[in-house]
Amino acid sequence: MTDFNSFTFGFVGLGLIGGSIAKAIRRYYPAATIIAYNPSRDTLDEAMADGVVNAGTSSADSENSRPFDGTMFSRCDMIFLCAPVQKNAENLSLLKDHLADHAILTDIGSTKRDIHEHVVSNGLARHFIGGHPMTGSERTRYRNSRAELLENAYYILSPEQEVPKESLDIFYELVTGLKAIPLVISPEFHDYAVAGISHVPHVVSASLVNLIKKSDNPDGVMKLLAAGGFRDITRISSSSPRMWQQICLTNGDNITKLLGDYIEILQHARDQIEEHRAEEIYDFFDSARRYRDSFDVVSSGATDRLWLLFVDIEDHPASLAEVVTLLAVNAISIKNIGITHNREYQEGVLRVEFNSEEELIEADEILTARNYTVHQAK
Repeated sequence: MTDFNSFTFGFVGLGLIGGSIAKAIRRYYPAATIIAYNPSRDTLDEAMADGVVNAGTSSADSENSRPFDGTMFSRCDMIFLCAPVQKNAENLSLLKDHLADHAILTDIGSTKRDIHEHVVSNGLARHFIGGHPMTGSERTRYRNSRAELLENAYYILSPEQEVPKESLDIFYELVTGLKAIPLVISPEFHDYAVAGISHVPHVVSASLVNLIKKSDNPDGVMKLLAAGGFRDITRISSSSPRMWQQICLTNGDNITKLLGDYIEILQHARDQIEEHRAEEIYDFFDSARRYRDSFDVVSSGATDRLWLLFVDIEDHPASLAEVVTLLAVNAISIKNIGITHNREYQEGVLRVEFNSEEELIEADEILTARNYTVHQAK
């Protein structure tokens, strides 16, 4: 087994994902050394105050505000590129003359072709294993990072062909040790796969939201009614528009190809509905239902897993207070809570979100024992 406690890890950027990886390393390998560069000094100071980062630097530490001096990473065994996609090429050029011979270089981006091309052009192919932890949150920045974000999440590894097998085995072992689920695929198939299961759904989600915005009446009735199922299926539209702009620009060929296929499916569905083809309409929904029900709901997908319970309660303040108090006295933290006003596509009046599967299961047992009717989200 690899002694990760003796490793020095480097982070170029400490946002939500970079911070979560650093926190997971600190949790499971407490003796490891972690050094970091981050543009904001406040974030770096917070990470050092948390005991996550041992040492680091920021743009504020340099008179000319250069991204960083690559020499600070020369003793690293593994370096995570966690800057925005468009910044990583610049960072590679500053790192390339300072990597240790054995060092592993990786990133966290949700597209791979662009970064792999820059890695090759900088002569770093033998060091680079593309990385994509398939997890996240609507909230960004280091302050919202947490080690648990990686738990049971798929973590894609896309190594360059020149990467030694030993390096890939070490990275695979680290990802497993951080409680994520490593999956090795080529960068080309990665970009095609995530275009289908993540990038196109974001385009579709944004399109649905814009459709309602365009179609609503002056009183905003459609917006009012969108608090139930519609809000949940368009949840991902709250993500960073800058990030999705960059994703569309770096993975546009795969996105447009799959969008074309999706438009054909929509046009076919429109024809079926317009022509009242009852059997075909049924098959359209039944095929989707059966395939959807085959999904593994335990593992995280392209977005953070929601741990949701829906609870039937009476419509008065005391009912809400009783549920909250009952969970609180049993030391169960509530991530979010609210009354669902439109329940056309889901059961339960009270929508309660938890931070983990364990808390959800315990809450289910406690509320059921007190004769509440509860429904776990699927």
